[in-house]
Amino acid sequence: MLTRELDYELPEDLIAQRPAEPRDSSRLMVVDAASGGITHHTFRDLPGILRSGDALVLNETKVIPAGLAARRPGGGAVELLFLRDLGGEWDALARPSKRLRPGMKLLAGDEALEVVKPLGHGHWLVRAADVPGLLERYGHMPLPPYIQATPEAEARYQTVYAKNVGSAAAPTAGFHFTDAVLEEVEKAGAEIARVTLHVGTGTFSPVRVERLEEHEMHAEHYEVPEDAARKIESAGRVVAAGTTVARTLETWAASGEREGESRLFVYPGYEWRVVDALLTNFHLPRSTLLAMVMSFGGRDLVREAYRIAVEEQYRFYSFGDAMLILNGGRAL
Repeated sequence: MLTRELDYELPEDLIAQRPAEPRDSSRLMVVDAASGGITHHTFRDLPGILRSGDALVLNETKVIPAGLAARRPGGGAVELLFLRDLGGEWDALARPSKRLRPGMKLLAGDEALEVVKPLGHGHWLVRAADVPGLLERYGHMPLPPYIQATPEAEARYQTVYAKNVGSAAAPTAGFHFTDAVLEEVEKAGAEIARVTLHVGTGTFSPVRVERLEEHEMHAEHYEVPEDAARKIESAGRVVAAGTTVARTLETWAASGEREGESRLFVYPGYEWRVVDALLTNFHLPRSTLLAMVMSFGGRDLVREAYRIAVEEQYRFYSFGDAMLILNGGRAL
């Protein structure tokens, strides 16, 4: 598949700068991959679309204030995005990165950190006496570059069920949920299963190669607890709340391991093993996330859904509206 097949035209004013208020008032497009039907709803309608015996699977990861403004010797600015703890030293994405050197000392506030060595593609291994503490004191929420950084945006960049600390980006399909919606889901007879995938560059790195299958996915840590595994295995229908959940479940199915590192890249032609319905936001062009959605719902139908979303003025990207694809994935 050519990467340019993931392109589409999007007016800039459809890029959402803040989530809907309340969160469950966002719009929900429901796409039936079996019939090709497309209908329009509000997110708080979701419990009525689910059915008894479903397993709704959530990603409980919690975003850390992973962005850090630092200074090089001489005063040059460096923006670091802390991605993963590699045993006391951290994988951090640096911008700009070309002027960094192994052994260089950086300052954040009045605290020092050391650049250890390059990891490639703008990633560097860095160390400090207490990275989590440093980020708590000086870090900021890692908002995507298309969202204007405001205190409100940073405060809202977390799901209501976030629990397990470790993400450098949010599982944005979860932004639409409220406690009230989750209660209604359970009243509808669906069970809620909770997994974790700590979101990093594997999820949000753009595709820069001409042929999609040549794109290299970065590893992200995932875990499927025993209780979640039991609910998923006994469910009549598995509904993944987001691409990170879908990636977690499909990695588990492929590897047989409930915990590990996922490098799974899902694009058209992939054979789905677990997920029957996918809840997701509207994604950036040329993204691995859009490739996954096309794989799940079918290229032509997803393109048509995106065309209609633009026409109907849906809100796009992280703080935007949602799409629920039914009868896709392993049902196709």
